[in-house]
Amino acid sequence: MACTARRVDYFYTAVTDQPGEAYKLLKTLADLVLDGPHPALLVQGDDALGALADLHMKLADARVNVYASTGLADGKGCFGYIIYVRPEEFDRAIVAVRL
Repeated sequence: MACTARRVDYFYTAVTDQPGEAYKLLKTLADLVLDGPHPALLVQGDDALGALADLHMKLADARVNVYASTGLADGKGCFGYIIYVRPEEFDRAIVAVRL
């Protein structure tokens, strides 16, 4: 599988760091003010040693600042990785990771 990248939107809100707060959030989600949508990159590809380092090298070369990321591997050879960048840097980021 070749590495693919596409835009995804995300929202966020803050909750108190206490047990049960996630439950309260999910129960009342429709009433909460969410911040977003914000663009993020969803990159999917073959799980190979150094794959994420290569992505970050491309972003650094394009002078894109990654302020957060999260990822996972499926245990069958593929990964998914969400890269959070500032909205004004999104276009440069998507071009960089697709090179």
